[in-house]
Amino acid sequence: MGGLEVPTASSRYAKAIEVSKRIRWDIDRDVIRGRSFDFAKKFLPDGLSKLAELDFLNTEEKHVLSQIQGRTYANIFGLVERYIGAKMLEISRDHWLGDQTALEALVRFTDEELKHQELFRRIEAMIADDMPDGYSFMPLPNVVAGAVLSKSTWAVLALTCHIELFTQAHYRQSIEPDAELSELFKDIFLFHWKEESQHAILDELEWRRENAKLGHAERDKSVTDLIDLVGAVDSILQMQSGADAEYFLRVCGRTLEPAQADKVRATMLKAYRWQYIGSGVQDPRFQKILGSMITEAQMLRIGTALTPILN
Repeated sequence: MGGLEVPTASSRYAKAIEVSKRIRWDIDRDVIRGRSFDFAKKFLPDGLSKLAELDFLNTEEKHVLSQIQGRTYANIFGLVERYIGAKMLEISRDHWLGDQTALEALVRFTDEELKHQELFRRIEAMIADDMPDGYSFMPLPNVVAGAVLSKSTWAVLALTCHIELFTQAHYRQSIEPDAELSELFKDIFLFHWKEESQHAILDELEWRRENAKLGHAERDKSVTDLIDLVGAVDSILQMQSGADAEYFLRVCGRTLEPAQADKVRATMLKAYRWQYIGSGVQDPRFQKILGSMITEAQMLRIGTALTPILN
């Protein structure tokens, strides 16, 4: 027969294993390599930080704000990977006495997420040594993980797939093309992206497998759970963006006018909502996967919940 062969689920698990073995990296040997962060440069690119909207800040002030956002960016990933690793271990149980290729893929996924958590802990310690005191990362990883894991597996996998996909989009579209970023910060997300690319494939496979188990009522309840999770993420972003804005206003080196300070606060929240919600829900691949699972009415419910966040 002609045409391209459609990959089976088993072959996609096997491909994830093959790539995992080929690209495996070590934190010290491959990523950090004895280097420090260059605080004369930005950490996050303008496409993620939204700093172009703060035209009253000078170059040095924008670098400081980018570095604060970059510090939180790394901490947020460390936060979400706490629950992701736990969830992958949980759902791997379905494969214990079944598809051993799928089981190996999920075990490798979990191992890589644990490594990423260590990487982001290391980053936080390194950045803390060179930034002024007073920064605070507000959400507690174990508390957040417990709250996320209390929701349905379908909703947790939907959130996870969304995160893994926006991670790829951020690197390809914004981080990789920007030559003005700290080289170490840029390399961290190069190596992170390499493994997350495979994780997104496994997320989709497990999400579709879970979706096939559900009836309409169960799926509708899971859509509600997903909306609740997005709302919880937004609450975290409001809290952290406020803390980061106040930290910047204390350490930027001058007193901004009240209207300027308010603009910093609003732009920080806008940037965080784009980074962790908007860029994911607008990702074409995520929309295609989600759209293949739910009804138009359910999609409308999600869109209605997102409107005040994205606008």
